[in-house]
Amino acid sequence: MSNLRFTEQALSEWMRGSGQDSDIVISTRVRVARNLQNLPFPLLATNQQSAEVLERLTGVLKDQEELKSFGPFHVIKLDNLEELDRRVLVEKHLISPALANESRNGAVILNEDESVSIMINEEDHLRIQCLYPGFQVREAWDRATALDDIFENKLDYAFDDKRGYLTSCPTNVGTGLRASVMMHLPALVMTQQINRILSAVSQVGLTVRGMYGEGSEAVGNLFQISNQITLGQTESEIIDNLHSVVLQIIEHEKNARARLMSEAKLRIRDRVMRSYGILSYAAVMDSKEAAQRLSDVRLGVDLGILPGPSCFVINELTVMIEPGFLQKRFAGAMKPGERDVYRAKLIRETLGQNHNKQQ
Repeated sequence: MSNLRFTEQALSEWMRGSGQDSDIVISTRVRVARNLQNLPFPLLATNQQSAEVLERLTGVLKDQEELKSFGPFHVIKLDNLEELDRRVLVEKHLISPALANESRNGAVILNEDESVSIMINEEDHLRIQCLYPGFQVREAWDRATALDDIFENKLDYAFDDKRGYLTSCPTNVGTGLRASVMMHLPALVMTQQINRILSAVSQVGLTVRGMYGEGSEAVGNLFQISNQITLGQTESEIIDNLHSVVLQIIEHEKNARARLMSEAKLRIRDRVMRSYGILSYAAVMDSKEAAQRLSDVRLGVDLGILPGPSCFVINELTVMIEPGFLQKRFAGAMKPGERDVYRAKLIRETLGQNHNKQQ
C-alpha cells in the first residue's frame, strides 16, 4: 500500500470512531518521550549516530507477532517527502512541526488507521503517540504504555533512578508522558467563562494550548488541555488528574450550552444558520474565519439546530482548510489570497456533496 495515502486523505481512519463525550472532546492523545542509552540526543547527534538510532528503532518492527495487535506499520522517512507532504502530516497531528523541519534521519512510523504515530529523531530519539476519538485518556495511555514496553524490552533507554526517563527538554524528564485532549468549548467562550476556567486549569498542573500544541493559537474554540508536570508524579497520577479536570470542564461546557439554549436560543440558532449559509456560499474565506464558522456549525449539530453535516465531515474540513492540505489538494503552492479562494471553494463543494447525500 502506498504511503501517499497518509497525505492525500484528510481524515485519519481512527477519527471515524466514537468516544465518550465526543460532542465536546474531539480527540485524546497520549505521547511518551524516550531516548537510547549511550547515544547523543538528536540535537547533538551526528548524521551517522542519528542513522544508527533510526536503524535500531525500526529494527524493533521486525517482530511482527508482538506488534500484530497494533496492525501493520509503515516507515516514512522525512527526507523522502516533499515539504508540502510534511506539512500535511503536521496538520493531521501525525508529526510535530519540529520533526517536519528535521533533516537528519527523521522518520515517522504509522499504523494503518493512523491511531499510532511513532516519531524518530525529533527532539528525542523516540516519541510514541497514540490517538483516540472522544474522551478516552485511560485507553490511550494503556495502548501507549503497551507499545512502549515492547520497545523497552528490546532497547536500553536513557534512565536515571532519581530522575526517571531522560529527555532533551527538562519539562519532559521523569515519566516522559504528555497526555492531552482536544476540546471544543464554544459555549464557555460565548458566556465569557473561558478565561476563568482556563485560569483554574493552570493551577492544577495542566496547561492550555492551541490546536497544534505549544506556541499555537486557539482558533475555532478548540483548546488542547494537557499535563504540564512529568517529574514527581506517577503516570497514573498524571492520567487521573487530567481525567478528573477534563470531566469538570465537560460539565461546565454542558451547563453553558444549556444556559444558551434556555436564555438565547433564537440568537444561537441565528448564529449557527448564518455561519452555515456563509460556509455554503462564500467565495473567499480565510482560515481563521473558516475555523470559527465551522465551530458554530459543529455546535449547531451538537445542539440539534442543524441536522448535518456529520461530525466526521466537520473534522475532515478542519484539516482540509489548512494551508498544507489545501495546496496538496489543488496541486501547487499558493499565495494567501489564492488559498482563501480555494478554501471557500473546497468548503462549498464538501457541504454541497454532504447536503445532496442527505436528500
